[in-house]
Amino acid sequence: MSVDLESLYTDLHAHPELSFQETRTAGVIARHLADLGLDVEEGVGRTGLVTTIANGEGPVVWLRADMDGLPVEEQTGLAYASTARGTDPAGNAVPVMHACGHDMHVTALIGALERLVATRHEWAGTVVAVFQPAEEYGAGSKAMIADGVLDRYPKPDIVLGQHVTPLPAGMIGVRSGTQMAASDGLTVVLHGRGGHGSRPHSTIDPVVMAAATVMRLQTVVSREVDPRDVAVVTVGSIHAGLKNNIIPAEARLELSLRYPDDAARERVMTKVERIIRAEAEASGAEQTPTITTDHTLPPTINDTDATARLTSAFQRSFGEGSVVDPGMFTGSEDVSWFARESGAPLVFWFWGGVDPETFQKAFAGGTIERDIPTNHSPYFAPVMQPTIDRGVENLVVAAREFLG
Repeated sequence: MSVDLESLYTDLHAHPELSFQETRTAGVIARHLADLGLDVEEGVGRTGLVTTIANGEGPVVWLRADMDGLPVEEQTGLAYASTARGTDPAGNAVPVMHACGHDMHVTALIGALERLVATRHEWAGTVVAVFQPAEEYGAGSKAMIADGVLDRYPKPDIVLGQHVTPLPAGMIGVRSGTQMAASDGLTVVLHGRGGHGSRPHSTIDPVVMAAATVMRLQTVVSREVDPRDVAVVTVGSIHAGLKNNIIPAEARLELSLRYPDDAARERVMTKVERIIRAEAEASGAEQTPTITTDHTLPPTINDTDATARLTSAFQRSFGEGSVVDPGMFTGSEDVSWFARESGAPLVFWFWGGVDPETFQKAFAGGTIERDIPTNHSPYFAPVMQPTIDRGVENLVVAAREFLG
């Protein structure tokens, strides 16, 4: 009996789980893999899964899908919209949504495995399917590697992966070289001196310090990076204080920095740290800010030869014009650790999830940014079809291109 992929997708979408908490998701995946006659190892890198289809001598192809949700309250209005709640690492109760399409990634990989199992007589080699946790923390692939995934399973001759995105359904976006940016996540603690809200002169106000820091950080890209280069500095979170008449002792900022390469990283990081420390000094802070790097992700770099080969395979399968170069995405991914640590080439591509007519109307009206929800939006909702079927076909075509 074939997998009902639409039912699988709606179930996953309605029951998202935060990073490293994907226990229900892992159980659903494991049951479907068992139904396909595949052995599966659970608990790899805490909540990840791995299965293998060994089919004689030939290349080893790794197919990867991530599976965690985000702390976002869904507002799509879908019949299968998530109402799930979770607990974040700080112990806060938060809404949870598949706002980045990882439910679609899992569905497509399960569908592709079903197809590859059914066509064993047409190919030779080994497929290793990796269902990875905690991509949103940039930590899942490293956790699986630390757990020995590269030692216990055949090492890849190539690593393949895909991501659903706001392109027209049926469209594939891929480019050789840097496909996605490198990134760092920083937590900054600005140390002030707390006191009564009626006596600000007796305090060192970290709220004002934080406000000045946030505003000055906006000048890094606008005034200190060549306009021809790519860089992003985002302050995504500010936390300070508990009551309106108490000046707190500290303020906490969470930053997301993105760049195309290590040289750009060094330049941007130096400027960001300079501004944080200078604003603290300008505010009279008696303690230097604490700057902690929470994660570092390398750029996602597609192998030139393998990308050209796969692009041709996609065009043969789906027709000329089905593949575009989307440019470098300033989002980041941790899939490349599997390729980097194993020495294998990587090809990572995007596939569309937007109704083509809706996309074309927004494009013609110049309203794409307003009318087409992006990943991480509470309104992000890929159309179910043909997105699912094309996601399956993409992986099958890609795997078959590199298998014997």
